[in-house]
Amino acid sequence: MKATLEEWRQARHAELAGADSWLGLVGLFWLEAVVSKVGSGDDCSVRLPSGPQHLGDLVQRDGSVFWQPAGGEARALATDRDGQPSTVDHENLSFFIVDRDGRFAARVRDRAWATRQPFAGIEHFPEDPAWVVDAEWLPLLPPVTMEVPNVTGELKPVTVAFKAAFTVDGQKVELLPMAVGEREVFFVFRDRTSGRETYGAGRFLKAKPAVDGSIRLDFNRAFNPPCAFTPFATCPLPPPENWLPFAVPAGEKRWHGGH
Repeated sequence: MKATLEEWRQARHAELAGADSWLGLVGLFWLEAVVSKVGSGDDCSVRLPSGPQHLGDLVQRDGSVFWQPAGGEARALATDRDGQPSTVDHENLSFFIVDRDGRFAARVRDRAWATRQPFAGIEHFPEDPAWVVDAEWLPLLPPVTMEVPNVTGELKPVTVAFKAAFTVDGQKVELLPMAVGEREVFFVFRDRTSGRETYGAGRFLKAKPAVDGSIRLDFNRAFNPPCAFTPFATCPLPPPENWLPFAVPAGEKRWHGGH
């Protein structure tokens, strides 16, 4: 059973207010060397805001990353490429490895961030049934490959085999999905509210898979990407095909907080 919009908003608030929120990130460090020193010391390439001068080393070997704690045994770390990554914890700090097409980075989190300034929430546009859109789910023959940029300026090829086509006030538009899975379809879009009432780089939208050639897009559940909350995330940007020529006054508004 699908959650109500209010339940969805509450779950979203709990996620952002929690210890593992994007708001708790305090660093993103690309691993450029085979051995990357981790700690609070000035000579560390993965710099922690507190703790010992040298906590240990991250070692790249055969396409994998290993954690070698100072005075301890090495262990392999799962990255975020295939799901939940392994974490290394030290007091309130933790870090994990992100994999961006074979390039690794350590993302550092302060799990006690909310004790200093708790998350106050996000404003939303009022719920509007008019922004629950049943779009046609049309095949693209042949499929197209888009070069999708992220906030670091890198381009990643994405192959798209379907598009969502719908009409707003007599204007026909299309959205291309960034990912199509068994449980959900993922879109990134901009509209005329972007940079004004909503986050400038666009918003995310997830939908249930299409049924009988139709996909329901509930823009009341459009939400801010991680990059709206932290400079230490890498987010896909909407391709030009997903720049809607009108305002979508639905979903999450721009976050104005800070910590």
